Amino acid sequence: MLSTSKALMASKVRVSYGRPTARRTSLATLVLALASTVVAGPVFARTVFDGDWSVLIVTHGGACDPAYRYGVRITDGAVISDGSSAAAVQGRVAPTGAVRVSVRSGNQWADGSGRLSSNRGGGVWKGQSSNGSCSGAWEAERRD
Repeated sequence: MLSTSKALMASKVRVSYGRPTARRTSLATLVLALASTVVAGPVFARTVFDGDWSVLIVTHGGACDPAYRYGVRITDGAVISDGSSAAAVQGRVAPTGAVRVSVRSGNQWADGSGRLSSNRGGGVWKGQSSNGSCSGAWEAERRD
């Protein structure tokens, strides 16, 4: 009876592990599937906020210029510069309209947050100029 148990255990081991070539092929397939998932990243759909926007940034306190105006483009919820300024703009609009944006130009920066509707929006920001820290509010309107 002991030899029958060993034979059953041995057959289970052979069945569960399979052939070495099949194991390598299965492992390689799994690794490729996971890698393609990581590389592809999330896919975002077109949002109601997509398009060109004009953003007025007003300083309420600190050592920044009194006001700036930037053109931004929203594509699939991603906020980027429209190319009209040297500043790097990067951010995201959630499906609810909540927005977070960072603007960088040399050693100057500003981080903002707020909310957009289909045609307008606004919020607050804080940042650092070459003269010190500053903060204020922003408002946006759709250009297209």
